[in-house]
Amino acid sequence: MNLSSRILYEDNHIIALFKQVGDIVQGDKTGDEPLSEQVKRYLKEKYNKQGNVFLGVTHRIDRPVAGIVLFAKTGKALSRLNKMFSQNEIHKTYWTIVKNEPPANEGELVHWLVKNEKQNKSYANDSEKQGTKKAILQYKMIAKSDNYFLLSVKLLTGRHHQIRCQLAKIGCPIRGDLKYGFPRSNPDKGIDLLAREIRFVHPVRGKEIIIKAPVPQNNLWQSLTKDLIDG
Repeated sequence: MNLSSRILYEDNHIIALFKQVGDIVQGDKTGDEPLSEQVKRYLKEKYNKQGNVFLGVTHRIDRPVAGIVLFAKTGKALSRLNKMFSQNEIHKTYWTIVKNEPPANEGELVHWLVKNEKQNKSYANDSEKQGTKKAILQYKMIAKSDNYFLLSVKLLTGRHHQIRCQLAKIGCPIRGDLKYGFPRSNPDKGIDLLAREIRFVHPVRGKEIIIKAPVPQNNLWQSLTKDLIDG
């Protein structure tokens, strides 16, 4: 899928696109080309820009996760989006497939997470301990099949591997997520967690923006979401 076909929204200030499984948003120790550099190259070519292209990274999603990533095309948009993220004014909804039924059809999970840098993994505690950070999410079961459950998840905090870690803590590791206890990997090495929707007030224009990511084309995702997709 070429980059232009993955753009979900673009104007003079911001650009949102679909991150595929395996993409990294920002450069890391792997040395692989990040999505941010690909977007810069796209903007440079599309608008015939001379010199360096400005692109601000406003947030990241994990490498094995697919879905919406939002970038800023101007310094003004970046500073405002950063402030909006820090004040929880940008609302993200994830869809995820788990094997085990959650303890209730919907609920709020509150844990205290600690990150193990060496393992690149977070651990959830039921109570506050030294060095932990409070993590809150809300989930709702929105579909199920004979073997799997589709959850809609809203993050109220933004912690390292938060959704993966908290769902594993309640016995619902995400399909394909070996790191957090699912027994088998997916063929594409991704996990069945999709950054499905992002909703916010435009940082410059002031109007509400709602962006949705497409659902993966595999049979399980398609069957679980067939009654939920509204175009």
